[in-house]
Amino acid sequence: MTPWVPIWPLRRSNSPNWSMRPRIDGVAHVRPIVQVAASPCKCLTSARKLRRAATSATFAAMATDGRSDQGWPPARLIPVVGIRSTEEQEKRATSSLLAVMRAVPEFGHALVTPLGAPKGRIRTYAEIQLKDSAGKTHIPDGAIVVERGKTTWRCLVEVKTSAAQLQAEQVGRYLDMAREHGFDAVLTISNQITSAVKHSPVEVDRRRLRNLDLYHLSWWRVLTEAIVQHRHRGVSDPDQAWILGELIAYLDDERSGASGFQDMGENWVKVRNGAGDGTLRASDPEVRDVAGRWDQFVDYLCLGLGQDLGRDVRPVRPRNQDYVGRLDATAAALAEQGVLTAAIRVPDAVGPLTVEADLRARRVVTSVSLDAPADGRPVTRINWLVRQLKDAPDGLVIEASFPNVRGTTACVLSDVRENPHALLAADHKRPPRAFRLALSGPLGTKRGKGEKSFVRETRQQAIAFYRDLVQDLRSWRAAPPKLPDEPVEVPETAAPEPPPFIADDREAGDAVAPVSE
Repeated sequence: MTPWVPIWPLRRSNSPNWSMRPRIDGVAHVRPIVQVAASPCKCLTSARKLRRAATSATFAAMATDGRSDQGWPPARLIPVVGIRSTEEQEKRATSSLLAVMRAVPEFGHALVTPLGAPKGRIRTYAEIQLKDSAGKTHIPDGAIVVERGKTTWRCLVEVKTSAAQLQAEQVGRYLDMAREHGFDAVLTISNQITSAVKHSPVEVDRRRLRNLDLYHLSWWRVLTEAIVQHRHRGVSDPDQAWILGELIAYLDDERSGASGFQDMGENWVKVRNGAGDGTLRASDPEVRDVAGRWDQFVDYLCLGLGQDLGRDVRPVRPRNQDYVGRLDATAAALAEQGVLTAAIRVPDAVGPLTVEADLRARRVVTSVSLDAPADGRPVTRINWLVRQLKDAPDGLVIEASFPNVRGTTACVLSDVRENPHALLAADHKRPPRAFRLALSGPLGTKRGKGEKSFVRETRQQAIAFYRDLVQDLRSWRAAPPKLPDEPVEVPETAAPEPPPFIADDREAGDAVAPVSE
């Protein structure tokens, strides 16, 4: 009896008897059992031909039905599937980052150069084993070694993902081991966002930092450096650019545990309600916790803008104010006025972008200030601003300030368009000195990052305000003085003034002496 060779389907179905019910993308395809010759070679050859024919016919049918591979998930170099625990999440994120730092030197140097490393060859290691002074073995998450000539820079790496927080005791222990084993620095990486790489989210004994540096990178800062390098600065090697893109895809997925700013914390709802009731005090631990979260959110917003702009966007903060002083000032403003305020400086913008969250009024106000023109009639200076706001919403509030006057005037843009004089002071001859443009929106109330949350709504409003308004504004510039179109002819007779400098035949000492009267 001639044997029968079944044609297996491309994908198994959920049916136990899947060989009898071949399915492709959930659609059953009936394929007849084909009788072939008894010779094994001929059977196999015929089976391959029939399988290829069936496959081609199946995909042709899919194309006819309007289906394609556009909905299929792409294969990833660093997959996020299969992460079952925080420990596995941490190990995968650490190994992926360190491997890409070595494979893409341009990205690796962008991360380690601010840490004091030379620009040399980068080598990275994961889960190294070190013994402390008592002989006990510890396994830090990784290490970075940079070599250039006779100079070697070594850094110990400790990583946390998701909501895991760095612990002062663990960081201090790694500082001691790093010093004992001749490391130059310790780098911590977590979702805790700090304003600078030298600012650590944990307090350590300063004596442990003798001949040793402690640095911190948030995962959001790492992702920002990767995006800026990939999208704006560029990677010279195409294969390295693809590898860096795969790291970006991995870190940008929530399942990687490197999702950036988490939320406003468990005390957010209590502080939000307390601001409306007027029961907050600057010394309350809940107020200081929200103030610290706000400080992280501002850095998160700056880094996010930097990803899209490819520029170094930074918050505007007093130079002589450290983190503790900044936390005290934020907590005091939150307790006394119920507001959270921050200013963001974008390079080459007309002015800092100010974000003010009023928890009592449940409103978020984004604003920017710019100087008025220094010449022209008062109404001409107002029209100069209105011409730049042709696409701005009618509800935009314009506030004008005047020299030697404390008071200001304010109107919505729709009124100024109809009557520019409405923005002038009582003395219409007094020109405006500066303008402030402000737009308000509802305050998100939830603590997380989802719909109607404080983080999402404030972030969206700040970005929209910059995109729709600030990036198109231009500062006033005085016109340069102009030379006359044609040189003035030099008179033949004596004149009380010398001829103009631009005259072709003018030389020093050649002017005709004036006639004495």
